[in-house]
Amino acid sequence: MAKQARTNGKQHIPFTVAAEIFAQFPGYVRGVVIMEGLSNGPSSEELVELLRGAEESLRAQLTMEGLPEHPRIASWREAYRSFGAKPTKFRPSIEAMARRVLKNDKLPSINAVVDIGNIVSLRHILPAGGHAMDAVTHEIRLRLATGQEEFIPLDSEQVEHPLPGEVIFAEGNTVLTRRWTWRQGKHTLVVPETTAVEVNIDGLPPVPTSEIEEACREVMSVIETFCGGSGRYEILSEASPTIML
Repeated sequence: MAKQARTNGKQHIPFTVAAEIFAQFPGYVRGVVIMEGLSNGPSSEELVELLRGAEESLRAQLTMEGLPEHPRIASWREAYRSFGAKPTKFRPSIEAMARRVLKNDKLPSINAVVDIGNIVSLRHILPAGGHAMDAVTHEIRLRLATGQEEFIPLDSEQVEHPLPGEVIFAEGNTVLTRRWTWRQGKHTLVVPETTAVEVNIDGLPPVPTSEIEEACREVMSVIETFCGGSGRYEILSEASPTIML
């Protein structure tokens, strides 16, 4: 496991998308928003209203009947099938959230940063997920699982192991997210006390990189407005598979 480097007392943690991911999923990119110095907490009424507006935006674009065939949903379904995850059993995060919204359910307000990720995800019909960086000390990677890694779900203390070949986001052998965007674990859970986060925004064709960049800028802007802090975004691609956090 690659440890962090230190420059002027600051940690610099590598974040890599493995070459095998780009080989299996040509054209894939991951936008990464890195924000520090946040003041997270419960969402304000204004932010909750933005979440409700994002729900309405999605309902204006999609129907439940047409959801599986929508290009931004179908691409994730096909990706899940390719690594052995039945998408009707393990729904990609954006499809699971879209289904809930299309049933006219209101998404719960979790906290400001989580709500902001959901707002941008719904607006762009893209998977977006945030991770608290406070506890991360080693390289994090999006890669294929060996099956030896450990994952603790949010609602359990029981350790799970991913299937070999499953796409995981991991810090060493600690799985942060199973099945690419399906379910996050406890290790990097964003809570009201979180002061530093990285937010992943995933793009499979036909989504252009320019829209991933647009969504990243939007996440940064809304976090700065409602939580303060400062940060940047970067794009992980086959040509540039590693950044330093």
